[in-house]
Amino acid sequence: MSYAGTEPDFSDELRFPVDELAELQNEIRNHPSNAWALERGYEPIYSVSPRSRIAVIGQAPGRQAQESQIPWNDLSGTKLRKWMGVTDAQFYDPDTIALLPMDFYYPGKGTHGDLPPRPEFAPLWHPRILKLMPGLRLTVLIGTYAQKHYLGAGDKKNLTETVRAYRDYAPDRIPLVHPSPLNFRWQAKNPWFETDVIPALRSSVADALSEAPGPLLSYS
Repeated sequence: MSYAGTEPDFSDELRFPVDELAELQNEIRNHPSNAWALERGYEPIYSVSPRSRIAVIGQAPGRQAQESQIPWNDLSGTKLRKWMGVTDAQFYDPDTIALLPMDFYYPGKGTHGDLPPRPEFAPLWHPRILKLMPGLRLTVLIGTYAQKHYLGAGDKKNLTETVRAYRDYAPDRIPLVHPSPLNFRWQAKNPWFETDVIPALRSSVADALSEAPGPLLSYS
């Protein structure tokens, strides 16, 4: 876990993954590609546990998340939790939900909104982290960057078509539009998202949290 909180009391069989996740966090923090962030006092913003049942993979932390050290600490996060049908406590419990953006640092401001996540970041760190989370049941892919990376050839011609085809990725993955308030026009143009995708998302989340523990997803 990479933001505030004490380490949970994991069972013995999960001790090694916990230790390795802690080592990985130090490696990420001290990697040469992140020297600029270390100089600014930035910590990597993500939250994972060997017990995580759901992985939420978004773009990159915003300025507010970077400064507060809490991912999804804004109106977008409030809406995402509503979409998923989970409480704040569930969302921020890494034993329940892993928060794993495509870049763990705020990338800065661009001409139109925040800059995109660094393309080399997720391929370097995600596989090693995901391998230490054997209990994942569902991956929520938010936005174009996460969808293109994780869906590969299954990605459609644009975000709208990918999200519309959510059934194609069931039962272990579901693509979403970003829950930013700025996407209100997209949601108004695509009412099927509210009527079809959100209920499917809530059902998938509930199923993932109710299933017995044990490995299912493979990212090797």
